[in-house]
Amino acid sequence: MPRNVILMICDGQGFNTIKATNYWTATTPVYETFSVKYAVSTFSAGEIGPPPIPAIGYDTDLAWSDFNYALNSATDSAAAASALATGVKVYNNQLNISATGMPLKTITEIAGDLCKASGVVTTVQWSHATPAGMFAHNPSRSNYTEIAKEMLGHTSPLSVIMGAGNPGFDDNGMPAANSTQYVGGDTTWSQLTSGTHPQGWSLIQAKEEFEALANNPNPSASKVVGTFQAYNTTQRNRTLAVKGADAGNPSGVAFNTTVPSLAAMSKGALNILNKTPQGFFLMVEGGAVDWASHANNLGGMIEEQMDFNAAVQTVVEWVNVNSNWNDTLLLVTADHETGFLWGPIKGTFNEIVNNGQGVLPGASYNTGNHSNSLVPVHAIGAGSQLLVGYANQKDLVRGRYVDNTEIFQVMNGNAVVPQAILLLLSRLDFFLPYCRPAASPPFLVNRRIPRLLSIFSRISTY
Repeated sequence: MPRNVILMICDGQGFNTIKATNYWTATTPVYETFSVKYAVSTFSAGEIGPPPIPAIGYDTDLAWSDFNYALNSATDSAAAASALATGVKVYNNQLNISATGMPLKTITEIAGDLCKASGVVTTVQWSHATPAGMFAHNPSRSNYTEIAKEMLGHTSPLSVIMGAGNPGFDDNGMPAANSTQYVGGDTTWSQLTSGTHPQGWSLIQAKEEFEALANNPNPSASKVVGTFQAYNTTQRNRTLAVKGADAGNPSGVAFNTTVPSLAAMSKGALNILNKTPQGFFLMVEGGAVDWASHANNLGGMIEEQMDFNAAVQTVVEWVNVNSNWNDTLLLVTADHETGFLWGPIKGTFNEIVNNGQGVLPGASYNTGNHSNSLVPVHAIGAGSQLLVGYANQKDLVRGRYVDNTEIFQVMNGNAVVPQAILLLLSRLDFFLPYCRPAASPPFLVNRRIPRLLSIFSRISTY
């Protein structure tokens, strides 16, 4: 099983998000070539109330017979991130707190128990729901100052944190005076900027510092909090009045030039984490696909999806050079879909129209909120075949799918043996050594089980 686990989350991405971007670019992202690919259900435990309102789950018949079905009972990013990080459904707006109010152990804490390093990278504030969901425990995702302090604190397993929230800049990368809530409050920010944080964090802010880490395969830094020079996102909230027009961009607005790309941040984080001999866990989030889709901004969404796609390409190339696919597991997925994006006829299931490279496709948003649609997951590398055992539900359109809690199980190395294998195990004693002992530690599943799952996944298609 993998020495390294990389989870890449495109916040708000659905199947049609990818399709619309592919039409603009006239290319296919590298993750669509991965051999392991399924759909994912994303519903949460519901709303905490009072009284608590349980989620309706996901019903494939209703999802494809009633267009409005998916507009109800959607997860938020906090609950979705918690499910991915712990394997447990939690209420919306809560971070790694169970439905009974108990803190849940996260994938970064599990990695820490195994002496592995952990990091989170995002294009939005680094104390926002998805990066925070990889470790922080809080009854409200909006308690940014508390969450940031926990991520930086003495119990944190994180050694790399990168994202927005810089109080000294606005969303155009221009100097400004903003709240320090996203970076832990005034005292914490002062400690970071002065190099006196008690946990020894090194702060970087300039684009050139991020790129220097990306270009150095063996950086000296071992504990880095990168807070680039923008308050909310790298690119999403930039304004035309300040940045100017650019007809070559899907949104028509010139890009910020003072912030790093998600690809550069991802590569820098990998270079730091790779110094840990036992391996690492890294979560990379393209956080603003969600923001653009909330605003029903198709061009802005495509820009953010392109940035995420480029980051996945960079991660794949990094693994090819610095690791290998027998050593590393890469999972590319989304926490939920945002906007319920379909073709140009609103309110119906109709295909997005390809208008050619560099031209916005024919598409329409059907909500400004999240949807309860299935989202994609693509996987490659050590342990990726474990997804086969969990893909035991079938959607009318998307085919076999897993639940987001089961992605955690795969990252944690927990194998589920499909019924076809169990039948053979009951009759063929020589298969028994391939089973995973119940007491085996995480990340250490017998390497033969993915091969069996791969074989039976192909058999099951006939």
